[in-house]
Amino acid sequence: MTNQLPAYSKVFILGAGIAGIGLAIKLKEAGHDDYVVADRGHTVGGTWRDNTYPGASCDVPSQLYSFSFAPNKQWSRSFSPQPEIQSYLESVTNEAGVRDHFYFNTEVTKMRWDEDTHKWLITTSNGETTSSALILASGSLSAPKLPEIEGINDFAGEIWHSAEWNHDFDLAGKRLAVIGTGASAIQIVPEIADQLDHLDVYQRTAPWVIPRHDREYGKAERAALKMIPGLGKLYRSSIRFGRETYVPAFTFAKQLGKPLQAMAERHIAKGLTKPELRKAVQPPFQIGCKRILVSNDWYPALSRQNVDLVTSPITRITKDAIQTADGSTRQVDAIVMCTGFHATDHPVADLIFGRKGLQLAEHWRWHGASAYKGTTVPGFPNLFQITGPNTVLGHTSMIEIIEAQIGYITAALDYMSALDLTSIEPKENLTLAYNHELRLDLGKTIWNTGGCASWYLDDAGRNTTIWPKTAIAYAKQMAKFDAAAYNLTDRNDLTTH
Repeated sequence: MTNQLPAYSKVFILGAGIAGIGLAIKLKEAGHDDYVVADRGHTVGGTWRDNTYPGASCDVPSQLYSFSFAPNKQWSRSFSPQPEIQSYLESVTNEAGVRDHFYFNTEVTKMRWDEDTHKWLITTSNGETTSSALILASGSLSAPKLPEIEGINDFAGEIWHSAEWNHDFDLAGKRLAVIGTGASAIQIVPEIADQLDHLDVYQRTAPWVIPRHDREYGKAERAALKMIPGLGKLYRSSIRFGRETYVPAFTFAKQLGKPLQAMAERHIAKGLTKPELRKAVQPPFQIGCKRILVSNDWYPALSRQNVDLVTSPITRITKDAIQTADGSTRQVDAIVMCTGFHATDHPVADLIFGRKGLQLAEHWRWHGASAYKGTTVPGFPNLFQITGPNTVLGHTSMIEIIEAQIGYITAALDYMSALDLTSIEPKENLTLAYNHELRLDLGKTIWNTGGCASWYLDDAGRNTTIWPKTAIAYAKQMAKFDAAAYNLTDRNDLTTH
């Protein structure tokens, strides 16, 4: 589609990943046809479009990784690879007939609420536009985070982030460094180790890794899931409820996590034979404090002759090497940063200005990232977020949260249309009360008390990321738009009710 945005749209959606696609489909179904979806990328997919690194795949079961209203009945494996997920997102967009609403290669640079018109004024790389409602669907894992390491700009070789994989770089016979041992690293390292002359893996803190129960679906299974009515839904539900049983172990009954941790410890013992390696990969915190990773080949990869796990902190990068605190200097041809994303500081918040010119990033700097039900923020009328503060799940698929928020936002837009409202804005006292209760709930969980420093916590140590209950509980609270929690503004006189 042409990149020329319309001068006005009723709804402006930022982000063409899972959230943006799902919302576009549901808006169309609800009869809201005046909307646009803008994305800086060249097509739909978001995270799954961008993360094309070797071994990229889903770390939750495939059956939970499609929309419940548009299930993929033809996954090839129990944990699907990136190309398959991207293909699903492309096809579901096309099949729903919503692609004409998408504007690609469009970078949004500023979003400002105009009090006189009750519209969002949006500046993009392809011109300016206005909208009655602004919906952030860009996700929390869309802005790669790079570490500040002395000398990094002196490095003469290639450096890239895992989310921006350099496919032009020939790995054969090279010496490579991977910095980080998170979700991306444990997929990349086993996939590329045999192509390299040598691989150094730099670890700050070891993650907990459990077996990945991955297998290829047989032809008969795939046929049954496709042809037998209700079977796919039943299979999905069984996995869904199974994942929800993890929540007590992470919240009010942490002793239930002991069998899971014991399984992870057996996984270490089975995958590694050298005592020094076993010691190096033993996490110093309770399982679940950080996201639990799944892999069958991570530990065997670390055991390879051409792979070294480096646990001494990096002190400097030179033009051709990495130096560590133990005095070692390791020559390297290229560096891959598996260092995560800006998940708690939300770079998009720097671009958003609400009532009286208040910047969302500044508002959150003082209060910590917070929102009413993880979706709306006082001082920012008609602004909705999908996967906003405290909506991330530590145990199952984020699509459950996304669908719940899509339903809530669609209901809010329906309500605005029915009453001819120009703005809705959550009441500050109710927002504060909601987040106070969240903080109390989080204070007792493994994510806050498990002894780790994770990306779930912001710089002040506040957990502004995790939803501390089941996905079902979140969906229940989002099942109906609670208009009484909002200040409503009438179209006729712009007077707050």
